[in-house]
Amino acid sequence: MSDNNNNNNRDVVMSVTNDEDESDTKVTVPLLQKMVAEAVGTFFLIFAGCGSLVMNLNNDKVVTLAGIATVWGLLVMVLIYSLGHISGAHFNPAVTIALASINRFPWNQVPAYIFSQVLGSTLASGALRLLFTGKDNQFPGTVPSVTHVQALVIEFIITFFLMFVISGVATDNRAIGELAGLAVGSTILLNVLVAGPLTGASMNPARSLGPAIVHSEYRGIWVYLVSPIVGAVAGAWTYNFVRYTKKPVREIIKSASFFKGSK
Repeated sequence: MSDNNNNNNRDVVMSVTNDEDESDTKVTVPLLQKMVAEAVGTFFLIFAGCGSLVMNLNNDKVVTLAGIATVWGLLVMVLIYSLGHISGAHFNPAVTIALASINRFPWNQVPAYIFSQVLGSTLASGALRLLFTGKDNQFPGTVPSVTHVQALVIEFIITFFLMFVISGVATDNRAIGELAGLAVGSTILLNVLVAGPLTGASMNPARSLGPAIVHSEYRGIWVYLVSPIVGAVAGAWTYNFVRYTKKPVREIIKSASFFKGSK
């Protein structure tokens, strides 16, 4: 595989071009496009993901935990493949801040990304509330069913795991770029299965903040604002520490049984 192909694959998710060397005129339009992509992507993520929660509560839990986890995982995978080449497919303030902390994303674009993500989440939550009224109006946000300390630790661990995987497939040019969406989506699915009944498996401040704003329900919201950010930064820095190796790319690929037989 050529170096150009490696670079293109690595840019499928979570990595965006640093426009610091460009003039202000050239930066404005691309950044606006990235903001729109982040807002639209986050809207669909929350609308469908939280929508599955509402449908589950309104229909005798017919969707089930496994179904909800699958919805979130597939959503993330599809959105990465459809918008990753435009904005990097963050859809999560914790991911944006973590990537910026390891110099994989420009700090001057962080506020714009966070604004777009929270806006998309809030609009999606508002749309769900308009569609499901009366007795069908369910709160699709995240409230801990355990103590706040337990929720803090759980959210830290699952977000650490998520960001560690993201860092592996998005910031390391030895990774197989075509599998990035599948890897990240699968991680989301696993985390929801494990932590969903305990904390709602947020891993995303925007995911928790949007429904909280629309429903004026802020119980334990600080857990979902603090823990995912700290967990994501820790995950990014941990992978950044272990990523270095002197092995050539072909040796790494051959040693991974999953890729044996591939050309």
